Amino acid sequence: MLRAVAEQGYTVPTPIQAQAIPLVLAGRDLLGAAQTGTGKTAGFALPLLQILSSKGSSRNIRALVVTPTRELALQVREDIRTYGKFVHLKSTVLYGGVGIQPQIADLRRGVDIVVATPGRLLDHVQQKTVDLRQVEILVLDEADRMLDMGFIRDVRKIVAMMPKERQSLLFSATMPGEIARLAAELLRSPVRIEVSPVTRTADRIEQQVLNNQMEFRIGSHVLMFIVTDVE
Repeated sequence: MLRAVAEQGYTVPTPIQAQAIPLVLAGRDLLGAAQTGTGKTAGFALPLLQILSSKGSSRNIRALVVTPTRELALQVREDIRTYGKFVHLKSTVLYGGVGIQPQIADLRRGVDIVVATPGRLLDHVQQKTVDLRQVEILVLDEADRMLDMGFIRDVRKIVAMMPKERQSLLFSATMPGEIARLAAELLRSPVRIEVSPVTRTADRIEQQVLNNQMEFRIGSHVLMFIVTDVE
């Protein structure tokens, strides 16, 4: 694990990593208020890998990460592969818009960690190609986006298939009432961590308003919007 982290050039944890990693390793449920780009994926992926690898690979699904979009699912799975390249754990990613058969083949070979979008995961449940009864750690990533996209009912269906005795981690950039209720349902005496004001724009995004145009700069990328109404 340390070797994989060193290869990425990481020397100092981000604030959310410094707070989350010890808590996850201690087995605590976690409610994290964190934006994309704060390093939260490593904040849950590193301790998750450490916990599972200490018990050895079983080729049963022991950790489930649920994300709202295929892009985020692919990114999280890639991070898990990067951090876990020297440990003997298998992972796969399940998302819609592509053929289901290669995913079924991966699952049949046995995996320890599944990263999935809600709809495709339920497709696999219906086809009886996933078994969530051995899940030890559940991660709900960007829960507020899942709410916006209408996935909360699907998330509740998925959670109902897992053991009640599990560790659960929920991350969300905002905490609307429905997400707060979901957290109360899923988490047991959670520790809440918040690394920055929820409504604050990420530091690496530069904003400028020029007359009726708004410009966002993210690294070398520029996004331009026309402002039609300003209150």
